[in-house]
Amino acid sequence: MSTQAIDLDKLNVEERLDLIEGLWNSLTDDPSRVPLTEAQKKELDRRLDKIEAGDAAGIPWDEVLKQVQSRLS
Repeated sequence: MSTQAIDLDKLNVEERLDLIEGLWNSLTDDPSRVPLTEAQKKELDRRLDKIEAGDAAGIPWDEVLKQVQSRLS
């Protein structure tokens, strides 16, 4: 792992977002390294149970995207 000093005050918004993205990507390379709380595990189990029982209503991706875009404009 490489480390270097970063003066966050000198980074613009785009550079800060790039840094966040890099940090996030470093975590998602191995999701098992990100611990879940008991509450998160229970919620995931609850959602999986709903899906397996056929009780979960999904929304098509294009509809989700439209909803997000309408909130941002």
